[in-house]
Amino acid sequence: MSYEQTKIVDGSIFAELVNAGVACLNENAKTVNDLNVFPIPDGDTGDNMLHTISGGLKTMNAADERDIGAKARALADGMLLNARGNSGVILSQLFAGLAKGLSDLEEANIKQFAAAFCEGVKTAYLSVVSTVEGTILTVARESFESAADKVTDNTDLAEYFGVVLEEMKVSLENTPNLLAVLKEAGVIDSGGAGLYYIAEGMKRAVSGEKFDVDIHGASTLKNIDFSLFDENSVMEFGYCTEFLLRLQTAKVDVESFSEKTVIDYLSTIGDSIVCFKTGSIIKAHVHTLKPYKALEFCQQFGEFLTIKIENMTLQHNETVKDELAFTKVEKARKKFGVVTVATGKGIIEMFKEFGADHVIDGGQGNNPSAEDFIKAFDDVNADHIFVLPNNGNIILTAKQAARMYEKSDIRVIETKNIGDCYSALSMLDYSCDDADTIAANLKSDTETVTTGMITKAIRDASLNGVEIKKGNYIGFTDKTMYSSDQSAVKTFIALCEKLGIGEKNFLIVIHGATAKEEDKRLIKEYAEGLKNIEFYEIDGGQEVYDHILIIE
Repeated sequence: MSYEQTKIVDGSIFAELVNAGVACLNENAKTVNDLNVFPIPDGDTGDNMLHTISGGLKTMNAADERDIGAKARALADGMLLNARGNSGVILSQLFAGLAKGLSDLEEANIKQFAAAFCEGVKTAYLSVVSTVEGTILTVARESFESAADKVTDNTDLAEYFGVVLEEMKVSLENTPNLLAVLKEAGVIDSGGAGLYYIAEGMKRAVSGEKFDVDIHGASTLKNIDFSLFDENSVMEFGYCTEFLLRLQTAKVDVESFSEKTVIDYLSTIGDSIVCFKTGSIIKAHVHTLKPYKALEFCQQFGEFLTIKIENMTLQHNETVKDELAFTKVEKARKKFGVVTVATGKGIIEMFKEFGADHVIDGGQGNNPSAEDFIKAFDDVNADHIFVLPNNGNIILTAKQAARMYEKSDIRVIETKNIGDCYSALSMLDYSCDDADTIAANLKSDTETVTTGMITKAIRDASLNGVEIKKGNYIGFTDKTMYSSDQSAVKTFIALCEKLGIGEKNFLIVIHGATAKEEDKRLIKEYAEGLKNIEFYEIDGGQEVYDHILIIE
């Protein structure tokens, strides 16, 4: 069905637009991923944005069919919990502001619809402490505000999205002129491109195009061996029970209702409880032998949007190797704890040995969501929790989770790489018994370390005077390219020298999953030949980076 001449948008139309936007982003996620400033195979902006917005589809599609306010709110709530990466967090805030602009509306005219997107832009800008122009924020602001200015009483949906897409394309193509690093790399902003594809999908839906929006597919489902819980098995671990509850005004005062009511009850029937309120939605997780009691109790306050109940005895037997089963007894509350993020078995084990209480398995290409952080906070169960994200693209997500979490004092230390975290954790000391001092020390301990990465280039480029050929190795820090060669070892040595290895005291090399044994041997030979340098090597097992070097 075409909506080209439509001047009123209800919940049903809104849902079609969003689903089409998600489907279009899914079609182009790899393109967005490849729009990376550095030509390395860790570009995940498209995946992060796709995970974020698709995370809101189930809740949106379960909301009242014609109420646009309810649809937008449900979408925003789901996106908030599933937000990943900087662009994902910003996208979730854009739609949170959109929901705010559409609140209490059953349907919206084009002026209201356009104004709501402008409200989304304001909310997105407020979510970022230090805004940078030439990013998804710029593309959203310039396109939605310009389109809103051109809306008249006669504007229909096709005209509105036509202007949005036209302005978005112009803004996106201009991002390299606003952000020097984009111009140097010869790419447009990836987050802005992701937003463009969402808007393109919406416009195509307005014209009547139909999309296959089942973006997950059966291949993502786990194959469970049900023989692991047979007729003679004993229920040992209970049921992992999760649900989203929409509070109902007919049952409670939605504004004043506190999730503590739910938490207090769930504590009497289970453990490993995660529960918080976002708008009129309660998100709850509990391990219990009697899941029906949790559902029965909570239904007196609202109605369920989603419910998931899994046999944890079966789940435990199935996933012991993945360490996914929760312990049945909740950890004792302690004063201080650390949550960090890493990928690679060796790195994860190292951080745990250094004192990290919970290491979220994630990083480049697999950014954790806000909900992943919230579950980690609950697992640590400490008065003060220090968070080390170890990736500039994860910091906003960690901060969003910190704002959502009310049971502990959460301090996000803005570590941007594995080296920052290594330095901070290696000096971790709680003896001063003061959270402010510990946080300050963690931050200062990252300031004396330099981290370099070695990986293969996925395209030709010229950065910082370094000529790069697709398939060659490249050596760089977070922001600067230093070396490139067909040889990983030559690239490594050149990077070390550019980073002033001769004036340093420590060199730690973390070898990745794809590192060649001969390269490891030659790197060790080089490092042991350096004067006045203490050398350590670790089999990190990380993806993407063949070698990570930490210099102090």
